[in-house]
Amino acid sequence: MSDFDGGFGAGCDSGIDTDLIPAPREFFWIPPTRGLEVLDEETALDAGPGTGSVAHWLRATVGAATGLPLPDGDQNDNRIVLRVSPDVERELGPEGYRIVVDGYGIRLDGGSTAGVFWAAQTFRQLLGADAFRRAPVRPRARWHVPMVVIQDAPRFRWRGFLLDVARHFLPKDGVLRYLDLLAAHKLNVLHLHLTDDQGWRLEIERYPKLTEVGAWRARSKHGHRASPLWDERPHGGYYTHDDIREIVAYAARLHITVVPEIDIPGHSQAAIAAYPDLGNTDVVDTTALTVWDTWGVNPNVLAPTDTTLAFYENVLTEVLDLFPSPFVHIGGDECPKDQWKASRAAQDRMAAEGLADEEELQSWFIRHFDRWLAERGRRLVGWDEILEGGLAPGATVSSWRGRAGGIAAARAGHDVVMCPEQHVYLDHRQAAGDDEPVPIGYVRTLEDVYRFEPVPAELTDAEAARVLGAQANLWTEVTETQQRVDYQAFPRLAAFAETVWSTLPAPGARDYADFERRMAAHYRRLDALGVDYRPPGGPRPWQRRPGVLGRPIEGAPPIV
Repeated sequence: MSDFDGGFGAGCDSGIDTDLIPAPREFFWIPPTRGLEVLDEETALDAGPGTGSVAHWLRATVGAATGLPLPDGDQNDNRIVLRVSPDVERELGPEGYRIVVDGYGIRLDGGSTAGVFWAAQTFRQLLGADAFRRAPVRPRARWHVPMVVIQDAPRFRWRGFLLDVARHFLPKDGVLRYLDLLAAHKLNVLHLHLTDDQGWRLEIERYPKLTEVGAWRARSKHGHRASPLWDERPHGGYYTHDDIREIVAYAARLHITVVPEIDIPGHSQAAIAAYPDLGNTDVVDTTALTVWDTWGVNPNVLAPTDTTLAFYENVLTEVLDLFPSPFVHIGGDECPKDQWKASRAAQDRMAAEGLADEEELQSWFIRHFDRWLAERGRRLVGWDEILEGGLAPGATVSSWRGRAGGIAAARAGHDVVMCPEQHVYLDHRQAAGDDEPVPIGYVRTLEDVYRFEPVPAELTDAEAARVLGAQANLWTEVTETQQRVDYQAFPRLAAFAETVWSTLPAPGARDYADFERRMAAHYRRLDALGVDYRPPGGPRPWQRRPGVLGRPIEGAPPIV
């Protein structure tokens, strides 16, 4: 076969697996027969310059799962050769890779260290599902790898996943686990939604009340905000500076960038509860506010004062010290303007700045931090509401309400990350019917996500080049545990990963039947990894949430 599509059979009885996800660009069996290369206790790792971290990862994962020692060695053909290759970089780009298994050893060549790492992820899949376990599960002195050539590279450089740890806190170990899951799917951006009305999850040493007060709420709405049910247990948690340093360092080893989000100027009640002067004190008694215990769009927003600007500059100073990401997300979405309309101080600020309306006042907030971040060598990212009132010069837009925001931003010469809720909001339900736990939003099946196209057809080639990539978002109002997050994320995150890594035909022409066939092997990998995914036939009994109110929306989502 000359490429991936239709070129694989199921894994053979030797334990190998050639049903790869995401699909590589090119896959060839080496003639004349579909042979196998052996891995055994004598198989060595030959790690060239710049690949030591990949060798370490292979020993920690594949070595642990197989029980093979994978010692250093470069003296015979029974070895796995890791190399950063200028030729691969020229042909396939820095994240591209080439795998050759030809009977004379195994070569994993990448255009950079990242490329070698993605090759190692594919190599692990070739070994079969047992290679995804943490220890050997059955005695096996020899493992097999198919004798193949694979050439591969990503379509997009931003292949992201948003994890909302503000609504329901995910402890550090859960975040580290999700980094492993992202890497296994060749996703390279973790967008951490760290602050919201319901909780502030990042230690800020200059402002300790942000976590002493803002990280904890007395109770939580159970289900959709219209539900009569409450979870009366206090909920909260936060990451210390050292926790974040560990998360960021671990992500870097997996070639994942962690993008922090600090919400400004809406979604800020947790911060205002901790420091009431941040709110519109001439409109509401901000000293009476607590960390919000329900869901929805909150009217309590930041006051447009010099005090607020200075406060968040100090917050972001610590954020920049912790997160080396070139991008910093500042939210900018769902900011009701009622308090600003009623605030004398806000109206005076608008007059002093020559702003026509409250939309421009929000833009003033965003522009301030766009300049502030740019002066420090970072780039601002915001939700597509930041288009309203005028877009800050250097801003990148996360297009979430549909495609329209991304189209407008790209045509205006701004970079875009496509994450339209109608397609890739993984908190939305996966099927119709009463069995889906706490059903939210439109039905978005595995096939729906597989047919997601990040680049709108309306864009010219130059405008399309502004699309950095795409991101699947998982909001956690009704996903209160790691099991619930797993259920909503998988298997759809695997389909999303293929849409941003692989070069696929137009959505209607994609071979979903082939993807579904390959998923049969991938479910076994997810089982080995301990992922509590939604089975193809529907939720398992313990995955259901009978009696907990959701908010299903009927019909097909609008294309906007």
